[in-house]
Amino acid sequence: ALDSVLRSKTRPLEIIVLDGGSTDDSVSIASEKNLTRVLRQQSTGIANAYNEAIAASRGDLIAFISHDDLWAPCKLDVQEAFMRAHPDCLLSVGMVEHFLEPGATPPAGFRRDLLDRPHPGWIMEALMARRQAFDVIGPFNPEYAVSEDTDWFARARDLGVPSAVLPDVLVHKRVHGTNASLTEARISHLLLRAMRSSIERKKAGR
Repeated sequence: ALDSVLRSKTRPLEIIVLDGGSTDDSVSIASEKNLTRVLRQQSTGIANAYNEAIAASRGDLIAFISHDDLWAPCKLDVQEAFMRAHPDCLLSVGMVEHFLEPGATPPAGFRRDLLDRPHPGWIMEALMARRQAFDVIGPFNPEYAVSEDTDWFARARDLGVPSAVLPDVLVHKRVHGTNASLTEARISHLLLRAMRSSIERKKAGR
């Protein structure tokens, strides 16, 4: 994952790795990479990890990657150029290509059509956002064990935050048996909760 970040011609100001108590070699691997700053997570959960990393970051444009996914070599180049050319746009996403880990079986309930062609990436790994976006939309909600990005993107849409979907494939998302966003038992409930919250905001005029 970190190697894929460094394949872009555009060099990031920094790479923050938020370690949530890993027990493998993740910290030592990350510590050896250029531009990488490893921080121990002070809270728990994915949403809080995002929030801590955003607070610790120094850049005006912020992007995300999970440990098991890959950025396309052009990701930073394409998105940064777009965001610089469109200063009113607060966030952009690219297309995502899912691929099955060799020897793995898709998790139960996985949409197999996602493997057929690229799809618009309303997920964290495809996002590039201005720091201002998190002031406008707010932080990620730690009440969501997963689907915290679905809730955040829904809030962005409800607020009418200027955003864009770029036509380029910018993320290669690995599918395997332990994807947190695909295997979490409460994911359907949390997705429905995020959509219900969006509907309630619209009814309330928020």
